[in-house]
Amino acid sequence: MKIHVIETGLFKLDGGAMFGVVPKTLWQKTNPSDENNMCTWALRCLLIEDGKRLMLVDTGIGDKQSEKFFSHYHLQGNDTLIGSIRKAGFHEDDITDVMLTHLHFDHCGGAIAWNSKKDGYRPVFKNAIYWSNAAHWQWATEPNAREKASFLAENILPIQESGQLKFVERTGSFSKDVFPNIDLLFVDGHTDSMMIPHIKYKGKTIVFMADLLPSVGHIPLPYVMGYDTRPLITLEEKGAFLDTAATANFVLFLEHDSVNECCTLQHTEKGVRLAETFAFSSL
Repeated sequence: MKIHVIETGLFKLDGGAMFGVVPKTLWQKTNPSDENNMCTWALRCLLIEDGKRLMLVDTGIGDKQSEKFFSHYHLQGNDTLIGSIRKAGFHEDDITDVMLTHLHFDHCGGAIAWNSKKDGYRPVFKNAIYWSNAAHWQWATEPNAREKASFLAENILPIQESGQLKFVERTGSFSKDVFPNIDLLFVDGHTDSMMIPHIKYKGKTIVFMADLLPSVGHIPLPYVMGYDTRPLITLEEKGAFLDTAATANFVLFLEHDSVNECCTLQHTEKGVRLAETFAFSSL
């Protein structure tokens, strides 16, 4: 197995929304904001080579939304999804599988693009299976008012219309015939049935954190996003995960931390805290 980090650019979100009830005087120590209270976040994905399969985990925000839409999120940087895939030595048509941890626009927007006439949409990865799960798919296609702005029909419905969509069973493991080295943790606090891949790699467990832990600044247990639909469930899920991760020395791959790609955790008198940060390439 070989794993490549896929950078797709940076964007900004309101710091208060990203840290919920935590006061700015605390969260700005790790995630400083600009004059508009906006913090910079990464849109970082993983590309996994395993045998004849080439799996992309999440796809970033994409580029098909309107100028008005993107004006709210201040996209920046030179990295793009396709550019980073090609920099890693691959073509988008080489991708066999796309694992979408969940269907919020900043995680799945890059999966779908305009067609050549800009009168419809097409899958960016024409040879890939797109993996979601039935519970989350229903949640996303019948959105509640709180999340409706994050579940964009143009990002989601064309996946099903293409015939490339498949669902993972909520059993805790991925299809052993497809990716035997990947297991899944399902969590429900941020959104219903978000999938957290656990990847066996070089004798370690790499965990793609998605929105269960957006950055190292979110490690303290009460630091839960205001975006989470069930914050008390997030507290339970996050607490259990952090304890396991610190004990087992998991490597946490951070999708949204604009500075740190990876971290490990440790048990302290104050609870689970950061042990170290490092680039994925150091593994």
